[in-house]
Amino acid sequence: MSEPAAPPSWRITLPHTTAAVPIARALIRMAFTDMRVAGDSDTAELLTGELVANAVEHTPGDKPIELVIELLPSGHQHVEVHDNDPAPVQGLGEDSPPEVDLLDEGGRGLLLIRTLSADSGYRPTEQGKAVWFRLPAEPSA
Repeated sequence: MSEPAAPPSWRITLPHTTAAVPIARALIRMAFTDMRVAGDSDTAELLTGELVANAVEHTPGDKPIELVIELLPSGHQHVEVHDNDPAPVQGLGEDSPPEVDLLDEGGRGLLLIRTLSADSGYRPTEQGKAVWFRLPAEPSA
């Protein structure tokens, strides 16, 4: 009996600069095409851009960040952004969403992630943390 195949995945190191945001968005679209994901790549691009922008803006230093894209056996698309800051993310993994002032220029990214994803959160890693979201599996035709 052979081992089940690992789910298709991509793992990409990105610079700790704002240039990482459009790179990550393009990589999400390429990964969805490569993995033949029928999911909503526009939503995936938007949410990935938010996670990468938050990692660049809110983590100190210039160590690279990492983007991980995985197609789970359930059909869900799982996207993680790894950074070197172990501090928890306020507004993810909690029962109540963060309060957002709709007139502020910032602060809506995590609300978008919570609203548009099937699930989201963060977890500690050896180097810091991984912030993630999952998009729902596409219904079978």
